[in-house]
Amino acid sequence: MAELASLANVFTSPEGIKGNWQEVFKNNNPIVVEVGCGRGDYTVNLARRFPDKNFIGLDAKGSRLWRGAKTFDEEGMANGAFIRTLAETITDFFDPGEVSEVWVTFPDPQPKPSREQQRLVSTRFLNLYRQILKPGGSIHLKTDDEGLYEWAIESFEQNPGVKIIRSSNNLYASDVLNEITSIKTSYEARFLKEGKTIKYIEIVLI
Repeated sequence: MAELASLANVFTSPEGIKGNWQEVFKNNNPIVVEVGCGRGDYTVNLARRFPDKNFIGLDAKGSRLWRGAKTFDEEGMANGAFIRTLAETITDFFDPGEVSEVWVTFPDPQPKPSREQQRLVSTRFLNLYRQILKPGGSIHLKTDDEGLYEWAIESFEQNPGVKIIRSSNNLYASDVLNEITSIKTSYEARFLKEGKTIKYIEIVLI
């Protein structure tokens, strides 16, 4: 945790960065945010493949963030950063229209009905993402949880403010698989080894 605090690419406060990410990255490139990023597997791998975009992982647990932040530091990648905060505070860190895409990879499915609005793709969180996304910006969900996938599909279909662009209940056996969706988190690699299928949905807010 002491090392995490010393890394220049880790932020814990919105002071000086909300609306000023162009100054942080020293460019005007699109910003992609991974919510609940854990170790930052997707954030890091996207940053490696797309140096013309900026990638920010957000998670509350610093012990998880350390690995991703350390990788950026070790590899000298200037197009990545991390925010240590609760997902509920995401609008504190970004101005309206400052974010081009949001990724939610293998979130806690929060299976109890009473926890529905804690799901990172619930209406509550979609409303937060709407405040920071550019018009037409995508939201991506990857999960191994069948219940979360089915609930998300039904929830999105019933929401007049959501348009489903692509979806698959078996990503690796579908035409949705591509250079980006095939990036694997450490959780995903383990799930695949256990024989689980990976689900994927891309939506836009309308």
